[in-house]
Amino acid sequence: MEADKSAPLRVDAETAIILREAYHKIEALFRADHYGLYDYVRVVAGKIARVDTFFVGFLQGSSRVRYPYGHDDGRYVDPDTHNFGPNGQTAWLLKRRTTYRYAYDNGAALHAGVPIGDIGRQSEDAVTVPIFRPSKDGPDQLFGMLSMQSYEPDSYDDNAVRAFEWLGGVVERVLTREGEDREALRMLPAGDAGPNLLTSDHVMEYLTHRVASIREIAAEALSESELAAAVEGYLHRIVDATEHIQSELIEMLMDTDEGPERRFTSLTKAQQNVAVLLVDGLDNDQLAAELGISLNTVKTHLSAILRKYGMVHRAQVADDVRKYLAR
Repeated sequence: MEADKSAPLRVDAETAIILREAYHKIEALFRADHYGLYDYVRVVAGKIARVDTFFVGFLQGSSRVRYPYGHDDGRYVDPDTHNFGPNGQTAWLLKRRTTYRYAYDNGAALHAGVPIGDIGRQSEDAVTVPIFRPSKDGPDQLFGMLSMQSYEPDSYDDNAVRAFEWLGGVVERVLTREGEDREALRMLPAGDAGPNLLTSDHVMEYLTHRVASIREIAAEALSESELAAAVEGYLHRIVDATEHIQSELIEMLMDTDEGPERRFTSLTKAQQNVAVLLVDGLDNDQLAAELGISLNTVKTHLSAILRKYGMVHRAQVADDVRKYLAR
């Protein structure tokens, strides 16, 4: 959060007790378990105010939000990814860099975006808290959000909003410290082998371990002498394990290489037009004819593109643009 973290939190005594307990449990239990962290924050928020819908979202690239965790009306919502538009909550947060409340615009930004959960119902109150990542150069970077919503109007008073902002700050610090730990690893010899630390080997190792844990639950269930009486508990454990996998996989995508998008969006519009046509293998004369520009202008754009991409050959740029277009 960008607010003054040293200022006393103005919440009522009951809420303060709930938040203090939450802090100690998060410190002890959820540092390496993002799904558990988000699930627990939702439960804590529900002790303070009505929470019908809850989600966590993270920005990736210039136009996407990945949602590793969502919960609506008592049901887990499958993780998803959406491109955000100019009028929704994400654009609102990027522009104002502060908490969004339904009362600010009577829910206009909330309802302009993709609904979470039951698309047949509209939330009547909402609080969405931005999550920031510290930046060495300039202001902190907005990289995520927590949102709680209610199907009943006027569900969130100032006390609930302050409490939810505080919870958002705790989540922010957990994720920030993990990011700092990853940066520390990158400082080790051979620690910066590429744009990120996630490889197909990491994903395969993760999936192998997680699938094995589900198989073990099933094997344990089959060994029960009173299977009928125990089956419900085992099924709940299997559901919980699969929800963990879904949420963690969508977060793994945050660590995959976003270089192709970053490089493409660094180009001007005119340079992007040239870069897209490179994918089709057009030579300089064909580029000039297709775009209605001079050969010298084509050469100028190509020179700038190669410089921005840090590449030597146009075929390398074409391959990189192809990856971006295929995302």
